[in-house]
Amino acid sequence: MTRLRNAIISALVLLLGRARRRRPRREETRIVPPQPGHLAAELAVLALLGLSSSCAIAFILVYALGDSIPNETQFLGAALGLALLCLATALILVGLKLVPSEEVAEEYPPHEHPHEQQLIAEVIDESGTRFTRSRFFKLGLLGAGGTLGLAILAPAVSFGPLFRVGDFLQTPWRRGRRLVDETGKPYKASDISEKNFYLAFPEGTSDEEKEQMAASLVVIRLPQKELRLPSHLKGYDANGILAYSRICTHAGCAITLYRAPLFQPDEPRPALVCPCHYSTFDPATGGTVTFGPAGRDLPLLPVYKDSKGYLRAKGNFDGPVGPSWWGVRLWKAQP
Repeated sequence: MTRLRNAIISALVLLLGRARRRRPRREETRIVPPQPGHLAAELAVLALLGLSSSCAIAFILVYALGDSIPNETQFLGAALGLALLCLATALILVGLKLVPSEEVAEEYPPHEHPHEQQLIAEVIDESGTRFTRSRFFKLGLLGAGGTLGLAILAPAVSFGPLFRVGDFLQTPWRRGRRLVDETGKPYKASDISEKNFYLAFPEGTSDEEKEQMAASLVVIRLPQKELRLPSHLKGYDANGILAYSRICTHAGCAITLYRAPLFQPDEPRPALVCPCHYSTFDPATGGTVTFGPAGRDLPLLPVYKDSKGYLRAKGNFDGPVGPSWWGVRLWKAQP
C-alpha cells in the first residue's frame, strides 16, 4: 500500500508541475524575428485597386453615354488603359513589398528530413511582411476584378437584344402582301420577263421603310423546266417567277447584277451576283452559293399570282436575311 500511495503522489506532483509550466508562445519559438507591417505599401495597394475600379466604372459610363461625349473613343481607351495599369501596379507592389521573397536553394525529397522541411516552411512564412489589412485587400481586388470584367463585357450589349433574338427574323413581308416597284406600282406576273432583273418592295411601305434590310427583293423569271428547287422550297415560285432577298449573305451589300446568258449552252447558267466581293448565287437551285465568300444561301420569298394576276407574298423568307457570322465561309471558296 505504501508503494502504491507513493506512486499516486508522484504522479499527481508530476501532472501539477506540467500544468504550471507556461507553454511557450508563438513569438518565443520564431526562427525569424517578426517584421513590422508595411503600412505605406498596403495603403498604396488599396488606393491603386480603388483607382482601377473607378476607371473601369468610368469606361462603362462613357460607353453607355455614347455619342453625347465628345472624343468618346479616346476616353474609352484612356479609362480602360488606366484601369489595367492601376491593377498591374497594385499587383507588382504586392509582389515586391508584401509577399515573402525567401529563396530555397534545393527542395528536399518527399518523406525525408521532415524537420528541415518544416524549418524552411517556417522561415518563409515568418520572413514576409505581415499584411495587416488582408480583408480590405481582398475586397479591393474583388472590386477591381469585377468592374474590369463588367467593362470588358459592356460592349457586348451592342451586339443586339439578348433575349429578343426574334427581332432579327422579323420582316415586313406577310401572306397576301403585294410586290410593288420603286414607285409603288404593283407587279403583275405578266410584267416579269425572262433574262431581266426587277427590284420589288412590300406594298404600302414608305421610303424609310424601304431601307430596311428585309424589305427589298430581286425578282426574276426562269423557265420552269430549268428550276431545280430543293424539296423544302417546292411551291416558292409562281410559274417560274422567283423573289430573292436583295441583301448578300456575306457582307450585306445590295445585289445589283444579274447574269442572264444569251448564248446557251456555251454561256454559264443564270446567276445573281453581288458586286462587292462577287458572291454568286444560283436562282434555279434556291439561291445556293456557286462562287465567292458567302457561306449561306440567298433567302427566297414564296410568291404566288392572285386572281387578278398580281404577285403576292405567300409567307416569309425561308431563312434569315442579311449577313451573319455563319454567312462567311470557313473553308476555301468553291470555284
